[in-house]
Amino acid sequence: MGIRFILMVNKQGQTRLAQYYEWLTLEERRALEGEIVRKCLARNEQQCSFVEHRNYKIVYRRYASLFFLVGVDNDENELAILEFIHLLVETMDRHFGNVCELDIMFHLEKAHFMLEEMVMNGCIVETSKSNILSPIQLMEKTS
Repeated sequence: MGIRFILMVNKQGQTRLAQYYEWLTLEERRALEGEIVRKCLARNEQQCSFVEHRNYKIVYRRYASLFFLVGVDNDENELAILEFIHLLVETMDRHFGNVCELDIMFHLEKAHFMLEEMVMNGCIVETSKSNILSPIQLMEKTS
């Protein structure tokens, strides 16, 4: 499958966006998020951005006050996922203008829509920023 979940978390460990591509109960999601967030936020900047947890490989990156965490299969390419995280941040920057935690909180539906344009069923399907943002711009134009 590839990508199992994508999380955006602030420095305090509060989840601001969660998108899952496999079925987990709410309790399993809550426990998984808590374990992963504690593990990733406890690491310092000199440590690598890859962590193995349960049957996942977690690839994460910090941008300003947000951590972007992506859980993938063990055979997935970590550097490709880091590039995907960077593309996601660049796309959000282009739309929101230097994306921050408040942009995600107040425009959660747009952030989910961007993810849905980029990832389908755990596979990256779109990498063009203009193709990702054009449906959102059309929706804004009509409203």
